[in-house]
Amino acid sequence: MYSINNLRVMEVIDINTGAKIGYIKDIKIDCDEYRIESLLLPMQKSSWFGKQNMLEIPWSKVKKVGIDVILVDADSTAGAE
Repeated sequence: MYSINNLRVMEVIDINTGAKIGYIKDIKIDCDEYRIESLLLPMQKSSWFGKQNMLEIPWSKVKKVGIDVILVDADSTAGAE
């Protein structure tokens, strides 16, 4: 079992390309069903006053949560929020 803090320090990696996507910034949780809906990762560095675009990866695209990485199928994930 992992805590949210443990998940936030894990690097997210795309299994299709092996590319490092980044680190989790936030998590969407369905409080009625008690489950994680998606992971939110920053897409780029933002300025002090600019809005940061987020990449949303549905939990269904998470393939494996390892000791220090999270493997996702980001090939079919589209989604700037």
